[in-house]
Amino acid sequence: MNMRHIKHPFPAVVDSKSRILILGSVPSIKSVENNFYYMHPKNRFWKVLSAIFGVDLYSATVDERISFLLENKIALYDSVEECDIEASKDSAISNVVPADIPSLVAKSEISHIYCNGKASLHYLLSAYPEYESITTLLPSTSPANAQFSLEKLIEAWKVIIK
Repeated sequence: MNMRHIKHPFPAVVDSKSRILILGSVPSIKSVENNFYYMHPKNRFWKVLSAIFGVDLYSATVDERISFLLENKIALYDSVEECDIEASKDSAISNVVPADIPSLVAKSEISHIYCNGKASLHYLLSAYPEYESITTLLPSTSPANAQFSLEKLIEAWKVIIK
């Protein structure tokens, strides 16, 4: 078993104008190595956002991605602040310390939360059930979610721009 202990290694992308929050669960090994969100080349997050917004975020730099997110009033973080996890498997998360989502909401205009996958939703609502009414589960962009093609993901994720 390839167990690792992780304390979230990079800050949330958020500012006072952020209106929506997209939450993952735990940064993957590749994301930790590259010090930013969704950096595994097979994760489809940046391809999905590129398709929805009509801009190439997949080849963008981290700084360009941050600027894009903030310009579009999108905050980005994870629902788990610290945990033990086997490799990058959401199904093998334990000893969870939830992320401080209330502080992100308090310092912004966040009125809706979108969870990228079931693990993100589970850990968010386990810690903060009061957010259930403003939270939407979206299909995970992880390569492990093979039943969702890129096209199906794009269709499901379009809800974030409505």
